[in-house]
Amino acid sequence: MNLYPQERIALFIDGANLYATARALGFDIDYKRLLELYSKKAKLIRAFYYTALIEDQDYSPIRPLVDWLDYNGYTMVTKPTKEFTDASGRRKIKGNMDIELAIDMMEMAPHLDHIVLFSGDGDFRRLVEAVQRKGVRVTVVSTVRSQPSMIADELRRQGDLFVDLVDLQEQIERALPPDHPRARGRRPVVEDEEDEEDEEDEEDEEEEYYESHPA
Repeated sequence: MNLYPQERIALFIDGANLYATARALGFDIDYKRLLELYSKKAKLIRAFYYTALIEDQDYSPIRPLVDWLDYNGYTMVTKPTKEFTDASGRRKIKGNMDIELAIDMMEMAPHLDHIVLFSGDGDFRRLVEAVQRKGVRVTVVSTVRSQPSMIADELRRQGDLFVDLVDLQEQIERALPPDHPRARGRRPVVEDEEDEEDEEDEEDEEEEYYESHPA
């Protein structure tokens, strides 16, 4: 990952984009392991996670995941989704978090040496360029090993470093129960037993939410 122990780093996670990337690669992310991985590599200042929430529902499928992340070292940035009808009369739900992520990154840049952006969204190219002018290195994490690629070429070129998410899989993958459909043929991943059941429920909630309400 080309991180240095003395570097001050922050993670900026585009929740919907990272979820789609991991799904395209066929694995689920263990957010506890992800945080531990970067905490061991450098001085982790903040880990931001961005996602939109449906506020007018009695129950939001992603709320358990949001609450778990909030209590376990992540800085959650959320906002209500917006509902609209497109030209074909179809009901759509929109929840773009680009502005929030951009503002936070610009504000944090003077306090950081290295930013790790988990997103493949090409709209972030100019943002990456702006923080680089402030002397901050930027690593972009996404994948080119899915069909189609999950990262915009202009964003990949702009980053100082590119890490393919599949190269982190062994270090951040969430273990699945043996009877889970996606667990067949996989090498098991060791994790804390006390957290396994809770994280399994949280990831299932996230899967239901993002598949029903893509950003």
